[in-house]
Amino acid sequence: MKKKTIYILLLTFFIAACGGPQQDNSATVGQSTTQPELKGQSGVVDETSDPDIVKTAVASPDHKTLVAAVQAADLVDALSNAGPFTVFAPTDEAFGKLPEGTVEGLLKPEKKPDLKNILEYHTYVGNLKVDYMNDGQKYEQVNGGYITISKNGDEVIVNGNAKVIGTVQTSNGIIHVVDNVLLPE
Repeated sequence: MKKKTIYILLLTFFIAACGGPQQDNSATVGQSTTQPELKGQSGVVDETSDPDIVKTAVASPDHKTLVAAVQAADLVDALSNAGPFTVFAPTDEAFGKLPEGTVEGLLKPEKKPDLKNILEYHTYVGNLKVDYMNDGQKYEQVNGGYITISKNGDEVIVNGNAKVIGTVQTSNGIIHVVDNVLLPE
């Protein structure tokens, strides 16, 4: 009897959550039938939780180029998901060290696969804290490539040339701010 009561309560809750009986939502003459724009995880409005990786990057004055690149590569929703992710986030100054025209070229629609590959090379699935990193360790990135960590005391260097200059914990992972762009081999 107890199980039957629980099932009835769950069924009642499910029906109520789904909105009960369907209503006729057809438009009358003169009313708009435009559907609202569907958004992925990045469209979820949450003003009480800590910001995720994307929202943290958007709020940073030093990551405008990275944000533009993530948007151009259509990775906003992926990096807004639950994760956890670790992102090695080059600063605008780091992008400025690339040869002239590189960033502009990568932001073109026809270069989207190349841009996506580079950004996925900056992303690790999991929480990769500095304390976990050891000298000589390799980590497989989202694009299938590997980064190599060098450690000298508290200093962390990625691939021999990108120094971790800051770390920010977010709701869905960790951002390690780096002073150079990581390029897949």
